Amino acid sequence: MRRESVHTAPSSLQEHRFLEVFRDQEARLYALALKMTKSAGYAQDLVQETFLKLWEHREQMSDIRNMDAWLYRVMENKLMDFLRKAAADERMREYIWNALDQGAPTPAAITEAREYHTLVAKAIDRLPAQRRLIYRLNREEGMSYLEIADELKISRHTVKNQLSSALQAIRTFIVKTSGPLPLFFSLFFFRQ
Repeated sequence: MRRESVHTAPSSLQEHRFLEVFRDQEARLYALALKMTKSAGYAQDLVQETFLKLWEHREQMSDIRNMDAWLYRVMENKLMDFLRKAAADERMREYIWNALDQGAPTPAAITEAREYHTLVAKAIDRLPAQRRLIYRLNREEGMSYLEIADELKISRHTVKNQLSSALQAIRTFIVKTSGPLPLFFSLFFFRQ
């Protein structure tokens, strides 16, 4: 029997669960989006897109074991898309830069940045030796994949895979260690 690809009408149980999750998570996701975009309008749009994604998966909501993590991942992806678009759109980039540049860093922000850099150093130290070396050659020495491959006598593909694994391990360590707080930094500094 062929399965229909069209969603069935939502049950009242699905609607109730969705509204419950929305009420529970909307403010946290909005605060995260606002911190990243510095714009109430963009933040609202990103929250709406995140919950639209959940609504599209409403039939699987009961299968989602950790709703916080699921929504956080969707929001992280939406923010990445937003930041990529912002990087390509000069007016949006200028708006965000100006919003970020409106004041001197607060003592709390300076402390957060220091804590974040300490976390990154710990995450890097936990990497396997070759992965750590590849990460440092690329991110700290500015070497290209090809230069690293030549230097270490390995393939460019291996360099790319090792760097990708290093970045993922660093992101995972940061999120597990400190939660969503340093997402702002990891989105900017740990893109591939």
